[in-house]
Amino acid sequence: MLSTPSGKRPPRGLFVCGTGTDVGKTYVSCLIARNLTANNLKVGAYKPVASGAVAEENGLISSDAVALQRAAGCDDLLAVCPQIFEAPLAPPVAAALESREVDQRLLRTGLTAWTSKCDFVVVEGIGGLLSPVSDDASTITLVREFGYPVILVAADRLGVVNDVRSALCVCDAYAPDIPVAGIVLNQVSPSPDASCASNAKQIRQHTQVPLLAQLKWQSPAPLQSIDWQAIAAIG
Repeated sequence: MLSTPSGKRPPRGLFVCGTGTDVGKTYVSCLIARNLTANNLKVGAYKPVASGAVAEENGLISSDAVALQRAAGCDDLLAVCPQIFEAPLAPPVAAALESREVDQRLLRTGLTAWTSKCDFVVVEGIGGLLSPVSDDASTITLVREFGYPVILVAADRLGVVNDVRSALCVCDAYAPDIPVAGIVLNQVSPSPDASCASNAKQIRQHTQVPLLAQLKWQSPAPLQSIDWQAIAAIG
C-alpha cells in the first residue's frame, strides 16, 4: 500500500483496470462510485493521468475526469485528475507533444490528496495494464504501488477470453501480491457479436477470478447490487 506523508493509511479502495483502451473503465468506475455514495460513503475518485482531453476556455478538460467527479460528488476536479494532456495518445507521448513531461512523483502523491477526505477511493487506470503512464511506469506499476484490489473490465466481444487471461498473467507477473477481486464484462456496442452468448461461461471455465457481472449495452443493473466494500476488503 502506498504510504502517505502523514503516515496515515489511505482509505479503502479499488483499482479499476482494463484489458485495453475503450473497454468501459470509466463507465464501470462511475457505477461503483455511485453505488458507494448511495450507501452514504464519502467517495474519492482518482485518475492519475489522462490524455485525449478537449481544450476549452478554462483549459484542458478530460471527459473521463469530469464523469468520475460527478459520479463521486467530488468538489475538486484537479484532485480527481491532476495531470491532463490533449493528444489522444499514451500520456508520455501526449505530454511530449506539449513540450511537457508526466510528473512521475505526482502520479503517486496525487492519491494522498484523498487520505483525509473520503471513506473509499475508486482509482481508474489508463489504457491496459502495460500501457505506459510515464517514462518509468505503466498502469500495472501503479497497481502494485497503490495496493488496492483490482477490478478488471473487459469488452464483451470476440477475443475477450484471451484478453482477460492475458491481463491476469500480467497481474500475476508484475503484481503478484495484489488480488484481482473480480472481472466485469462490458458490452461496448449496441449490437453484440455471437461470442457474447458464451464469453461468460468461457471466462468462468478458464480463470479462477470471480466474474462479477456481464453488462448488456448501457445496462448497469448487475453492478448495483454488488457489495463493493466487501470486495475491497479482500485486500
